[in-house]
Amino acid sequence: MKKLKYILIGVLLMGVGFTSCDLEDNNDPKKATEVPAATLFTSGMISFVDQYNNMSVNYNISRLLAQYWMETTYTDESRYDFQDRGIPDSFWDELYRDCLMDFQEAKMVIDAGEFEGALLLKANNQKAIIEIQMVYVYAVLAETFGDIPYSEALQGGENTLPKYDDAATVYADLFVRLDAALATLDSSNGSWGAEDLLFEGDVDSWKTFGNALKLRMGMRMADVPSFNSKSVVEAAVAAGVYNDDLEGAFFSYIGTDPYVNTIYDGFEIDGRKDYVPSNTLIDIMNTLNDPRRALWFTQKDGAYVGLTYGKTDGGTYDNFSHFTPMFFDPKLEVALVDYVEMEFYLAEAVERGYAVGGTAAEHYNNGITASILYYGGTAADAATYLAQPEVAYSTATGTWKQKIGTQKWIAMYNRGVEGWTEWRRLDFPVLNVPEELTYGDIPVRYPYPYNENDQNLDNYTEASTAIGGDKATTKLWFDVN
Repeated sequence: MKKLKYILIGVLLMGVGFTSCDLEDNNDPKKATEVPAATLFTSGMISFVDQYNNMSVNYNISRLLAQYWMETTYTDESRYDFQDRGIPDSFWDELYRDCLMDFQEAKMVIDAGEFEGALLLKANNQKAIIEIQMVYVYAVLAETFGDIPYSEALQGGENTLPKYDDAATVYADLFVRLDAALATLDSSNGSWGAEDLLFEGDVDSWKTFGNALKLRMGMRMADVPSFNSKSVVEAAVAAGVYNDDLEGAFFSYIGTDPYVNTIYDGFEIDGRKDYVPSNTLIDIMNTLNDPRRALWFTQKDGAYVGLTYGKTDGGTYDNFSHFTPMFFDPKLEVALVDYVEMEFYLAEAVERGYAVGGTAAEHYNNGITASILYYGGTAADAATYLAQPEVAYSTATGTWKQKIGTQKWIAMYNRGVEGWTEWRRLDFPVLNVPEELTYGDIPVRYPYPYNENDQNLDNYTEASTAIGGDKATTKLWFDVN
């Protein structure tokens, strides 16, 4: 049961930010020939993880949207104010400018090398790995916003007003790209080295990562009749996804500012006490006597207490449970894809009639057990939890969507993007309604960046109309129930 955990090597970024020091006027400091491919590759990876995992209300409020956390003082974001801080603009810019552009330019640098022989085979592996990461980033963008710039994206000054492409069409093309990248990967040839902060260039690990991503994306499309989710998911499973406890793609920080986990950054470096667990999460875990409470949260006066989600005036930090010390570790890793997630997808796949092996209950139990073990619980803890009628798959309340959706939502704690996206897709658990709002006001997408209706008005207007209106409550193409 090996955990694929690799340490970020900050020295790899020494070239970033310094290549433009001696540039003449009008030279582009990010021109591909000025920065090594390895530096761009590493920079893009770090930028993606930082944004995907960010807890700052200026960049990423997914932990609030999933109702894992609640704000104590400034509660606008918990009440779905995206505009004051320009949250969609930051999310969009970070992924397009700092992730996708770096990945694209890394491929350009490699192509410019005009390699032959063994070096060409190595370059092909390197580009395939970049391509897998670009698929991941584009998938997050489409799942977050809907229609997005794609066919005309990443053109820089050649096209500053890119059109938006239909999200379903984009997603379909991402599968084509992902399959091509997986077919290209050849473990008998070279790849990246230490600049690969996930797998140190291990090609087989990237194959598993790519197949796990394919499984995730295939299940995202499970309710879209025009998409053959079944065949995609079955192919991913047959090719090999994470299949053992603690397996996955985990990004670790070195623990030195600025390369630290986002919670440490916000609470310890910035000295903020802006978040506590929400009552949405705490109340469900209390009802189920979930052993992860003691692993994740402290007690307040002998009980686990969450702040009511969506309260206009928030609450006093000291009146509620807090996060346990593990979350304040500056080196705390970020799970990008893991075995826990795979098992819940497989439980759902069985219920949908996909040929993935096992029973829904077996995969459900595996996912819950692996989540408990990952955070330091024991097999006995998991067995006791699963033995409860409220948790056991055969007796828990509701349909398979409610059983799997609720337990997966718990297991995705601290992975706000995944927790929120899966809640949108499966519709469970039932979340709390913030004060003065309705259940229908809970966001199911990010609005488009607010500067788009100034800088790219025609394309923005066309895209907004195509998706049914640029509102946080507009359901996206995969969220059909």
